[in-house]
Amino acid sequence: MDSLFEILLGFVFTWQFVVLVLVVVLLKSTIIFVPQNRCYVIERFGKFQSNRTAGLNFLMPLIDKIAADRSLKEQAVDVPSQGAITRDNITLTVDGVLYFRVLDPYKATYGVEDYSFAVVQLAQTTMRSELGKMELDKTFEERDKLNLNIVESINKAAEPWGVQVLRYEIKDIVPPATIMEAMEAQMKAERVKRAQILESEGDRQAAINVAEGQKQAQVLAAEANKAEQVLLAEGEAKAIVAVASAKAEALITVGNAAKTDEGQKAVQLDLATKAIEAKQAIAKDSTVVLLPDSATDVSSVVAQAMTIINTLNKGA
Repeated sequence: MDSLFEILLGFVFTWQFVVLVLVVVLLKSTIIFVPQNRCYVIERFGKFQSNRTAGLNFLMPLIDKIAADRSLKEQAVDVPSQGAITRDNITLTVDGVLYFRVLDPYKATYGVEDYSFAVVQLAQTTMRSELGKMELDKTFEERDKLNLNIVESINKAAEPWGVQVLRYEIKDIVPPATIMEAMEAQMKAERVKRAQILESEGDRQAAINVAEGQKQAQVLAAEANKAEQVLLAEGEAKAIVAVASAKAEALITVGNAAKTDEGQKAVQLDLATKAIEAKQAIAKDSTVVLLPDSATDVSSVVAQAMTIINTLNKGA
């Protein structure tokens, strides 16, 4: 055991061991493995040499070195709260979140000292500038448009840094307490106004519905009355026609019967009866005294009537 230790101790102080150590160190500094979505910026003699992407890469020992390690992933950075003044001179407190990624590791390394800090500062100044172009009400209504304007402005300024801003999201916009109270009062008044408008519209619609119902009821009543009058008129007309037809048929029947001997006798009897009834009525209701006269005698009246009837029959 002691002999083995002595052999190893003797090998450590030999030149072969020194060479072996140097070889391991050189190999370790020569071979590098770059992780996925990362990029190593390589300098040779202090000057930019190349960008090394994911995978196995080789360096020149002693003369090449890794100057920067840049992540190519999307990064989210919190933008601290800051004050901004709107177009209508209202002071707001605004904060947000910035999403960006490195497109060019060379520019991100040599174009700016700290690209993350620079992008955040640029986002703050751009946000103040964009808010200064808008009124207070627009900042709440057009938040998406405000975010897009900030992204466009940052990308134009951050292009020399090799950084692309993907999106900017405003987390919160806080106006002063007095403005909040005024806005709440305005919203309350607006809600009351809408409620009154809706109520008046409901009353108006109800009145219209009632009027329409009354109108339709009157129209229906008029139509019903009209239909009733038409039906009554049609009934009366049919009744008159029926009566006239009955009288005409009766007259025809009487006329046909009067042409016979029996009909002549019946006519004479009827005329005599009516003459007697007429005289009785006159004697009862009138103060005029009737004297016997051949012209007013019942037989004379009947004879005259029969003469007229015979004349009519001959003419027929």
